[in-house]
Amino acid sequence: MLLTGGGGAFAVASYAPDAADLPMVTITESIPSLATDTALADLSDLSGLALYRSDATRSGDTPEALLQRLGIADPDASRFLRGDDLSQQNLLGRAGRLLTAEATADHHLTKLTARWAPDDSSDFQRLVVERQPDGSLASRIESAPLTVGTRLGSGEIRSSLFAATDASNIPDAVAVQLADVFSSRIDFRRALRKGDRFTVVYESLEADGEPLRTGRLLSAEFTNGGKTHSAVWFQSTPQAKGAYYTLDGQSMNRAYLSSPVQYTRVSSGFKMRLHPILNTWRAHQGVDLAAPTGTPVRTVGDGVVEFAGVQNGYGNVIYIKHANEHETVYAHLSRVDVHQGQAITQGQVIGAVGQTGWATGPHLHFEFRVKGAQQDPMAIAERSDAAQPISDAQRPAFERVAGQMRLELASAAQTLVTARAE
Repeated sequence: MLLTGGGGAFAVASYAPDAADLPMVTITESIPSLATDTALADLSDLSGLALYRSDATRSGDTPEALLQRLGIADPDASRFLRGDDLSQQNLLGRAGRLLTAEATADHHLTKLTARWAPDDSSDFQRLVVERQPDGSLASRIESAPLTVGTRLGSGEIRSSLFAATDASNIPDAVAVQLADVFSSRIDFRRALRKGDRFTVVYESLEADGEPLRTGRLLSAEFTNGGKTHSAVWFQSTPQAKGAYYTLDGQSMNRAYLSSPVQYTRVSSGFKMRLHPILNTWRAHQGVDLAAPTGTPVRTVGDGVVEFAGVQNGYGNVIYIKHANEHETVYAHLSRVDVHQGQAITQGQVIGAVGQTGWATGPHLHFEFRVKGAQQDPMAIAERSDAAQPISDAQRPAFERVAGQMRLELASAAQTLVTARAE
């Protein structure tokens, strides 16, 4: 049967006409030109052509390396950058500054612009190096306001939060805020699971249409172990203190943050341990949070600085008194940014991680004391009371914000669905 069927198929195919034997007809038709009556410019003359390129500065940049990366071959421009005070102070050796360059067709510099924004500033700085009418180069510093845009993002956990945000091109600063907002509901050190999903809406602070840095996380959803958590930033007036709430208006804020160092690793918990210096077993009356020297340390709650200075094995240490006879201790700091008697608010940076006192490596030793007795800081944070929900008076304004954020989160989530389908 197979042989017969195959022969039949071959026989049917053999009766089809040979394409080479089919008749061929050539049709010629005149088509009016789409060009105007004006003659086209002579494309061989490229003298008026301008070339544009963008990049970012690097810490090891020399004038030659920087210009070469921008496709510019201009010895005069290299000499100018090397001898110009403004370029030396604001360009060379300053990593991460946004660059745009304009050059002629023969790769000579016409205009070079570097942009950067100081931390916590609503303005950005602009260094402009520009070719003058006489052919010389001149530099100047300008200042202009940052513009605030909104960006969406989504991701899925495969190994870690930062790996997922990197894969989705979401900045690390947004990942840190995401972990911070949901820290009282999700244990980002132990409870993340493969397949967990998140969506975010965040501010992008831009200069001349280019993003310079990220601003605040505006809203987010995080699905962990099949349970979805939501958060939205709400500030009733520009002067009021804003906070995060669930989409139905319940406060996300608690009396104490879960950690004084954003998204770090617990290197030693609240338990008995072998002391790394004394080499004896003794109770560890706090938690050690491993982090590089210079990592910002923030207070976990509102309070007043009771002590800030050097003390025994703690090295540089800060004591903060809170309500209800609560006290927190931050030790081994590389620097202290507050003074005794100063009132501080939750999340305020008070110093930086270090290795002062009895410390074998850079880390923060953090204690929580209730009526003078040390207790597990992580347990205290989990048991702390939540703030009040949205008031009836603010409910209409909150619902408008929450409704807009629902739409934007749904749009961000759709990008993840599309990416997974592809």
